[in-house]
Amino acid sequence: MKGLYGLIDFLALAVPLAFSFHPRIKFYHWWKAWMRAIFLVALLFLAFDALFTGLGVWSFNPRYLCGLQVINLPIEEILFFFCIPYSCLFTYYCLDKFFDLSWNPAAENAVCLVVSVALLVTGLIYRQRLYTSSTFISTAVICLLLQFAGRVHWLGKSITVFAVLLIPFFLVNGVLTGTGLAEPIVRYNNLQNLGIRVLTIPIEDFFYGFELFVLNLFFYFRFGGQTTVLARLQTS
Repeated sequence: MKGLYGLIDFLALAVPLAFSFHPRIKFYHWWKAWMRAIFLVALLFLAFDALFTGLGVWSFNPRYLCGLQVINLPIEEILFFFCIPYSCLFTYYCLDKFFDLSWNPAAENAVCLVVSVALLVTGLIYRQRLYTSSTFISTAVICLLLQFAGRVHWLGKSITVFAVLLIPFFLVNGVLTGTGLAEPIVRYNNLQNLGIRVLTIPIEDFFYGFELFVLNLFFYFRFGGQTTVLARLQTS
């Protein structure tokens, strides 16, 4: 189906965008912070995306694309790094606004440390597999910096929200990697990853998605985005 990837981008964005104007949510108040954060993180991820596409780490099936490219990336892939982070930030905003997602600081530190060390070790062991090593090592470094240098106090919350986001993640990434399709939209070179898949999704995608999520959250807050107390006051 021509244009299927673009349709996925649109559907991922449509509902969060519509509900951004709900009188009890009003996420549009923080669009300035959202736009700055997503644009900055998108530039970083798209640079690596273009590099890895050129190196053959992954490729895109023209059967599902509209045909428009920027550098060596289809326009749908570029839009992915704007549509998906918006949906993720919106979900975090809503869940943090209406529920107490706080973690015990000691548990947050322990989970971050254990998972990051495991990712670092795995990334170094499989350092010749570009997708595995780059994703595992960068995710570990980012989490350690956020938790112990940046002292962000929301990394545990982001894990909780990401667990909820796994539901749409399986839908979106599942289709992109071939679930229900004759061929995948995004084709991975298994020489550059562990070859471990959850349904059709490479295991690296889970950490890649989490890394994208927390970097957008970090810059969203740095640029003045809010949740919790101030958001509750403005939308009550």
